[in-house]
Amino acid sequence: MRKNRIYLSPPHMGGNELKYIQDAFESNWIAPLGPQVDALEKQIEDFIGYGHCAVLSTGTAAIHLALILLSVQEGDYVICPSFTFSASANPILYQKAVPIFVDSELDTWNMDPIELKKAIEFGISKNKKPKAIILVHLYGMPCNISKLISIAKTYDIPVIEDAAESLGSKYQNVFTGTFGDFGILSFNGNKIITTSGGGAIISKNKAAIAKAKFLATQARDKADHYQHSEIGYNYRMSNICAAIGCGQMEILETRIQQRRNNYTIYASHLSNIPGIDFLKEPDGFYSNRWLTTIRINKNMTQKTPIDIFTYLEKENIESRPVWKPLHLQPVFAGFPSFLNGNSAAIFENGLCLPSGSALTENDIIEICNLIKVALSK
Repeated sequence: MRKNRIYLSPPHMGGNELKYIQDAFESNWIAPLGPQVDALEKQIEDFIGYGHCAVLSTGTAAIHLALILLSVQEGDYVICPSFTFSASANPILYQKAVPIFVDSELDTWNMDPIELKKAIEFGISKNKKPKAIILVHLYGMPCNISKLISIAKTYDIPVIEDAAESLGSKYQNVFTGTFGDFGILSFNGNKIITTSGGGAIISKNKAAIAKAKFLATQARDKADHYQHSEIGYNYRMSNICAAIGCGQMEILETRIQQRRNNYTIYASHLSNIPGIDFLKEPDGFYSNRWLTTIRINKNMTQKTPIDIFTYLEKENIESRPVWKPLHLQPVFAGFPSFLNGNSAAIFENGLCLPSGSALTENDIIEICNLIKVALSK
């Protein structure tokens, strides 16, 4: 067993984060908000080349605010992929709305356009046209944006793009998070860049982002005293966390290339093994490869993802099963679901491999060799 553990996706500092933190300390901007918050928002806007940005405490908070800004209320239908992390759907329940889960297509593992249309028609049949559609770019792979956005426009339903895992990914050379009414980013500790904890909401609608900032700072009215006419939230990012993000944004492009290089090395060593499949980029898709994932055909390998996971864990290497579909989660049982069986099948045979940007080629070769040993046992 190796002495130093290899983690799935640990933070990776670039070096200048301390400079921005020191600037915050020297100016005594330790409390929430401050110049580093403003600077990070500007860096994100410049990088994406789109719209306006509010940095927040989490990506989940960003989804919640997007739903509020779209007037999602109790009993409303909101469509969400089933194959995603629960944070994509939890804010729907915060609003006491009803999630409708939609299964995946196999080309991207993201929302299936065919099932999306069925879900929309279901809502309409109940005289409750969905109030919003949440799209997710899973593991950094863009969803089938042209088809999904086209369907949303046909039915005149707003779109929230959960790009929490796909910062820097592109569809037809345009960054994810910029196609819908709102884009959602995450800077959690395991993401491609981090602010320790944090997220952002982006939109071309300047007034909507201003309202998001207002709601995220406890919805305090403009008055000499503390006055509130709306319910607010403590959702803004701290200035210290934003300082970390300013340093991280400087090396984002490098981190994307490092993650993509991880995928290339893994594929070169494992793709020739019968029963091991990688999620490839369709034409026009560009993934940041936040996590490299594989599918293991147990009928060909005689091994399951859990077998590989367990063997790597014994060698002090962290891997992870893919997300368990939300329609199979106890907390979401009973909500409407439109299924084709794909997400359940991927869950049964999918595995996330260590994908940190600090991995060396030798690290990845070691992991690949261990996977080969595990398959041979």
